[in-house]
Amino acid sequence: MTKDYSDGRRGVNLLPKRRTPRSPDDHAPYGWKPLAVVAAAGFIDRFEHQLLPGVLPFIQDEWGFSDTAAGLLPLGGALAAITLTPLAGYLTDRYRRTRILTVIVLCWAVATLASSLATGFGMFFVIRLLLASSEGFYGPLSGSLLADFYAPRSRAKVYGWRGLTPYLAGVGVVVGGVLAHHFGWRAAFVIAAVPGLIVAAFCARLPEPPRGLLDRMTGTPPDPLGTIARDDDPGPVPEAPSDVAPSRRRAHPKFRRQLRQVMATPTIALLSAGLAALAFGLSGISYWTPTLIHRDHGVSEGLAASVSGAVTVVGVVAGVLAGTRLGRHWGDRHSGGRLLAGGSGIVAGGAILVAAISMPSLWAFAALLLLSKAAMAMAIPNLTASIADVLDATSRGLGFAMVHVFGAFGVAFGPFVVGAVSDATGSMVTAMYALAVPLLLGGLLTIAARLSFESDRDRALAR
Repeated sequence: MTKDYSDGRRGVNLLPKRRTPRSPDDHAPYGWKPLAVVAAAGFIDRFEHQLLPGVLPFIQDEWGFSDTAAGLLPLGGALAAITLTPLAGYLTDRYRRTRILTVIVLCWAVATLASSLATGFGMFFVIRLLLASSEGFYGPLSGSLLADFYAPRSRAKVYGWRGLTPYLAGVGVVVGGVLAHHFGWRAAFVIAAVPGLIVAAFCARLPEPPRGLLDRMTGTPPDPLGTIARDDDPGPVPEAPSDVAPSRRRAHPKFRRQLRQVMATPTIALLSAGLAALAFGLSGISYWTPTLIHRDHGVSEGLAASVSGAVTVVGVVAGVLAGTRLGRHWGDRHSGGRLLAGGSGIVAGGAILVAAISMPSLWAFAALLLLSKAAMAMAIPNLTASIADVLDATSRGLGFAMVHVFGAFGVAFGPFVVGAVSDATGSMVTAMYALAVPLLLGGLLTIAARLSFESDRDRALAR
C-alpha cells in the first residue's frame, strides 16, 4: 500500500484549477463529484446489506433455521467489522484513502457474488463475516475524505447526503424480496455485485485531497494555479502560503496515544455511547420489519419487503432534508444546536415507534413508522458533521473508526436480541417494543453532548 505524503513531503496540494478562484468556504471547492462517488460507495455497501432482510424469509424456508440463528447473521457480521475498524482508522489517517476505498468496494462486490453460491447456512454465515469485515472501513474513510473535500460550513449538508444514500439503499429490501419471489433469492446477490464493480472504477479515479487544508483556509481564497498532486508526478508543487497550511506533514503520535486523545474528547465519548444505543434500536427495526409485517399483518413476503423498503427510503430522505435545515437553523442560534436537533429527533422517533407497533392496520403502521424514521433520520447530518468538527484533521479517520466501533456493537446486538425475545415470547411485536428504551437513551446522550461541543471544537482548531 502506498504511503500518503500528498499533503506534506511534496508540499501542500492546493485546490483544483478554476477560471475564477473560489473560497474553500464556498459550497464545493472541489466540485460535487467526490461526494457523488463516496456516497455511491456507501449506497453499494448498504444496498447489499439491505438485501438480506428482503430475502431472509426465503432463505429460512430453504434451510429451516430459527429467528435466533437469523439474528446471528448481523451479530457475527458486526463483530467481524469491529475487529478491523480500528485498523481502518489507523490506515485512513496514514495512507492514500482513495486507493483503500477502491479496494474495499471491490471486496464488497466479490463477497456479494459469493453469497449467491452458498450451499448451506454455515457457508453463508462465513461469507457474511468476510463481507462485514470489509464494511468496517467505509465509515472512517468516507468521514475523513469528505471533511477534506468540503469546508466546515458545507459539511452538514455533505454528510447529510452521504448519510442519506445508504438509507436510500433500503430499496435493497424491495429488490431482494421481489427478485427472490420471482427468480429465487440467489439472483438478488448476483445482481447486486455488478454495480459494485462500476463504483470501484469511479473510486479509483478520485484525487486524494490534502488533510486539513480547508480547516486552515477558511475564508482565504485558494491559489488558482494549485493542482491536485498524483503519485505519478514526482516534481514539487507550489506550496500554500504559510498562514494557510504548514509546509511539512505533522507526524502522527503513536497509535495508543492517538486513541487516548480521541476517546478523551467528551463530545466523542458521549456520541459514541449515544450512537451505540441508537444503532441498537434502528438495526433491530430495519432487520425485522419485513418479518413483522409478514407475520402480524398477514401479507406476502414480497409485499412486506416492498412496504418496509418504501417506508425506509421516503422516511429517511424526508428526515435528512429536514434535519439539515433545522440543524443549520438551530446551530446558528444555540450552542451545539445541531446536536440538539439530532437528539430531539431520536427521542421523538422512538416515541412514534411505540405508537406504530400498536397499530392493528398495516397502513397506519406504515404511516407512523415513516414518521418515526423521518424523525430519527434528522440526526444523520447533524451528528456526523459534529463529529468531524471536534476532531483534528490528522485523527479524523481514527475518530470516525471508534464511533463506528460503538455503533457496530449496537448493530450487532439489536437484531439478535429482537430475534431471541421473539423466540422466547412467540411475539415479534413484543420484541420490537423493547427497542424504544435504547432509542430514548441514544437521544438523551446526543443532547447531552452539546454541553462539551463548543470547547472540543475550539480545541480541535487550535491543534
